[in-house]
Amino acid sequence: MNGTLVFTIHAKNMMRERLIQEDWVESTVQNPDMTELKRNDEKHYVKQIPQNQGKFLRVIVNPSVTPPRIITVFFDRRV
Repeated sequence: MNGTLVFTIHAKNMMRERLIQEDWVESTVQNPDMTELKRNDEKHYVKQIPQNQGKFLRVIVNPSVTPPRIITVFFDRRV
């Protein structure tokens, strides 16, 4: 995904609470290890983050709005 991303208040709060860096989120969306289209308004981007013990970061984006909105972010233990 190219272009500007908008972070929802919830996404910013979760990043702060979960100690997730903004550059990790941007890297995940720009260069994901995998993507999943869940619904028309929800796309998941997943990337392994070596700087955080190799955990997988999941970034959930609403791509149906312009610019796309990051809904939430979390480290996914299921990957």
